[in-house]
Amino acid sequence: MKLLQLGLREDGVACDTVTHRSPPRRLHTDVLFGLIKDIARFREDIKIVISSATMNAEAFSTYFDDAAIFNIPGRTYDVEILYTKAPEADYLDAAVVSVLQTHVSQPPGDILVFLTGQEEIEAAVENLLERTKALGARIKELLICPIYASLPSEQQAKIFEPTPEGARKVVIGTNIAETSLTIEGICYVIDTGFCKQKTYNPRSGIESLIVTPISQAQAAQRAGRAGRTQPGTCFRLYTKWSFAHELEEDTIPEIQRTNMNSVVLMLKSLGIHDLLHFDFMDPPPAEMLIRALEQLYALGSLNDRGELTKLGRRMAEFPCDPQLSKTIIVGDKYGCVSECITVGAMLNAGNAVYYRPKDRAVHADNARMNFARGGGGDHGALLRVYNQWREADMSTQWCFENYIQAKSMVRARDVRDQFAGLCERVELELSEASDVEVLSKAICGGYFYNAAKLASSGEYKTVKQQKTVYVHPSSVMAHEEVLPKWVCYHELAFTSKEYMRNVLPIEPEWLCEIAPHYYQTSELRDSRKQKMPKGVGLSAGALPT
Repeated sequence: MKLLQLGLREDGVACDTVTHRSPPRRLHTDVLFGLIKDIARFREDIKIVISSATMNAEAFSTYFDDAAIFNIPGRTYDVEILYTKAPEADYLDAAVVSVLQTHVSQPPGDILVFLTGQEEIEAAVENLLERTKALGARIKELLICPIYASLPSEQQAKIFEPTPEGARKVVIGTNIAETSLTIEGICYVIDTGFCKQKTYNPRSGIESLIVTPISQAQAAQRAGRAGRTQPGTCFRLYTKWSFAHELEEDTIPEIQRTNMNSVVLMLKSLGIHDLLHFDFMDPPPAEMLIRALEQLYALGSLNDRGELTKLGRRMAEFPCDPQLSKTIIVGDKYGCVSECITVGAMLNAGNAVYYRPKDRAVHADNARMNFARGGGGDHGALLRVYNQWREADMSTQWCFENYIQAKSMVRARDVRDQFAGLCERVELELSEASDVEVLSKAICGGYFYNAAKLASSGEYKTVKQQKTVYVHPSSVMAHEEVLPKWVCYHELAFTSKEYMRNVLPIEPEWLCEIAPHYYQTSELRDSRKQKMPKGVGLSAGALPT
């Protein structure tokens, strides 16, 4: 959370107080720090207060020119921390066993379990239900409450309901429960020692969501959840030696493991051109910056001298990925800006638009395929979801009947309204077109970089790097009997395979029409022959040759 408030100095002069509370640090937090550090050096009337429960205060003090450190004692109760004697072979099964042992042997108090994602949480819930049924009346009632991002709001709210007398509640969640939520009555925490972390590979352009060990700072934050309202206990399903020697002290900052496209475009629009020497607290790898510059150059937002173009300035007005902002601007050419901002808002909602409960998976899949009728791949389906929801007066009941997340739809509506306001600023008319092909061309205009072709082996290969990729099982295109020869995807994600998310069928001729500087006939130029202008976007001599 970033809060900007007006304060007063002792001498009565107004000053700005910037308070930051966001463990772990986010991408834009690091950019903010780089900017306010510069401001603080030139303005004596500004006061910067940075507060966090888990941050390395000494590192921040050094970064901000040896700033003063104030330690404010917390109000938490004592938490006893217990470790396993030996490493656990299966932490999921160990977590389930620990819940039952705690429920049977420990005094009253609710339990919080940390797992890595939805699949593990659903497996743990199912396992616990089976075991509690088998034990029957021999144990007291155990209320099982899962919590993860794609769970409907009404089910998420169950974790905050008071626990009935004589029963015990167990909340099974992801690391969203580390800092974002405070649940009353939690006395026991079961920490598996793992979380899912996004990592971006600039060479392949693939974002991986990988299960990784947590940091010591995260472990301390998880343990603190047990001591909010009364003394508690944290059961760590790893050894004390592992905690001391195998876990990193702090979580790797997001800026070192994420796509830098939007950050580079934003810094360029602020007049900061020497990106390699920008005073980041934890500088991102140079390769990520160079990759971002290459993509921005291909999109036309930078010229061959690394300067922001007129198109780039319009793209920088939109607080989203540059490829999406380019799509909205290209939509003006094809007369479908309204559809582009709708699809963009739905994509911004992430993977939490559709709801697929295990016990009604077939019904949920059928509902999703109904939205896919009419073409346009996943993008066309998302457009129909929003339009039909709007025609139903934005009804929550409609969302329930069609297995759509009502919370995600409200968020998409708010984002769309913001996009519509920004369109006026960059002089884009909110034109509408009913032709799916026109919308597909506009999307291709922003995401031509993400083209893939169906190979003779039956697998897709990216046009730029010839990497083998697959349509994600959640995509409506995964159920097509005849796969299109050419597709454009929103992003690449690595889980068990390298998957394309949100896939759109395209025609190769569109690529030549939209990006003639990037394509020859229907094939991409050999990436080894295509060279970036020397030193683009960096200070002279900064780009490795």
